[in-house]
Amino acid sequence: MLQKINPTETNSWKALQELHDLSNTVTLKELFAKSVNRFDLFSISHKDLLLDYSKNHIDTEIFDALLALAEELDLKEGIASMFRGDRINETEDRAVLHTALRCPSEKKILIEDRNIIEDVHAIKSRMKAFCNQVHSKVYVGHSGKTIKQIVNIGIGGSDLGPVMVTEALKSYSVDDIKTYFVSNVDGSHISEILKDVDPESVLFIVASKTFTTQETMTNARTAREWLLAHYDNDRTSIGKHFIALSTNVLGASSFGINEENVFPFWDWVGGRFSLTSALGMSLALTIGFDDFEELLSGFHDMDEHFRTTPLESNMPVILALIGVWYNNFRQVETEAILPYDQYMHRFAAYFQQANMESNGKSLDRAGNTVNYQTGPIIWGEPGTNGQHAFYQLIHQGTKIVHCDFIAPAISHNPVGDHHIKLLSNFFAQTEALMNGKTEEEVILDFKKNRVPKETYESIVPFKVFEGNRPSNSILIKEITPFTLGQMIAMYEHKIFTQGYIWNIFSFDQWGVELGKVLAKKILPELEDDHVVTCHDSSTNGLINAFKRMK
Repeated sequence: MLQKINPTETNSWKALQELHDLSNTVTLKELFAKSVNRFDLFSISHKDLLLDYSKNHIDTEIFDALLALAEELDLKEGIASMFRGDRINETEDRAVLHTALRCPSEKKILIEDRNIIEDVHAIKSRMKAFCNQVHSKVYVGHSGKTIKQIVNIGIGGSDLGPVMVTEALKSYSVDDIKTYFVSNVDGSHISEILKDVDPESVLFIVASKTFTTQETMTNARTAREWLLAHYDNDRTSIGKHFIALSTNVLGASSFGINEENVFPFWDWVGGRFSLTSALGMSLALTIGFDDFEELLSGFHDMDEHFRTTPLESNMPVILALIGVWYNNFRQVETEAILPYDQYMHRFAAYFQQANMESNGKSLDRAGNTVNYQTGPIIWGEPGTNGQHAFYQLIHQGTKIVHCDFIAPAISHNPVGDHHIKLLSNFFAQTEALMNGKTEEEVILDFKKNRVPKETYESIVPFKVFEGNRPSNSILIKEITPFTLGQMIAMYEHKIFTQGYIWNIFSFDQWGVELGKVLAKKILPELEDDHVVTCHDSSTNGLINAFKRMK
């Protein structure tokens, strides 16, 4: 079990607070002026990934103190505890072993005396066989047509991860397969997709661990009714056009799905970390199983880097510690993930869930209310789109946003000079955030352009940039299945590290349950015309107004 230590009571935390008080007024420009080799000191490479964290308010003393915090809290033992399968998800009495999903077959991890790696690879073999049948056109629909469209029906971790990776690896898509994702219970989502797909060549994937998730099963039943309407209510068609990713084989069979087309996973796989389980079936069908295995290899490579590399050169640990420094000592409450790659346009949304659902907690592992900040607010969009949307606030707003800039050196679409223009913005933004622009520089620009003083004098303050805004830069040689797997695992382990340091349980999500429970109670109240009076006045008023409007 994980230790239950309030981090604010450690000597390292107190030392970091003192260092913050001493260094709070030191700017990034001053830090760079003091150290000509700052990039060499505060950047690290692992294979085709480069992390530059030099544009942060740290020096060697602060960095060493952050490492000391991790050492004092025994982070190394925390990492080992997760990897060996200890039940670190204590509130649900479960191990946390998403890392086992990408282990090679020769590895061995025992849960209740059973080597779970054998189970993982047994499911992978079934997935591979199914994918190969679809791609070789052996598996066909009810009318004999080949499968050309995949519709993944899920929500949360059963949707965000597969969507993100499918988009990020679009260049690797197999021929003649188009993939769609349905998550929202709003009927518009499923309706628009059903307009695009052919009932004779579509395969629906119902992704729900319990096969009871309200949004997922509502969408799945709508898709089933649509299919049966085409096949004159012939229920045998369901078995050819639906598969399930679920532990509830009986529920899937009752739905009409053939038992051999139910692909299970385990309770030690959390939804938001389930991408490399059977829930990756939509990915494997979209990019091919060979590339899916390359993705898993990238995950495993970063898992091993995280597990074995000393803390001072460990990419996820460094990202996590810098995040702790800003979140807990410099009172920066929000982080932006800004990929300069259009294919990665869902990367921030994926880690918004992974991070905020994991570390959005206000109780520590002993059940006490914390007296410090835990999970930050995560958001972001691709550059350069974001530059024309919200970068104004990042550069000149009253809130400091800690940014991760991500870019590939090689584009999958080397059209004209698009990529060097994209990368010029990637490099320029972090430099601009760090350096800003002084009043003297603004005035000099006006003078160079021979603008009369009386014209520009009143405008000068508005063109001054304070700068001193922090960022990380992550440069990748190329977005491939392997490097994308590395990147995802890197952020997963950053989340674990921060949750461990904050002494919270990162792998439960009780906060999402209350709304679901109340929604089930309210649902029958919406199905008649009776006036509702059993809630607070606001909820009663809203429900009754809805009944009048409908």
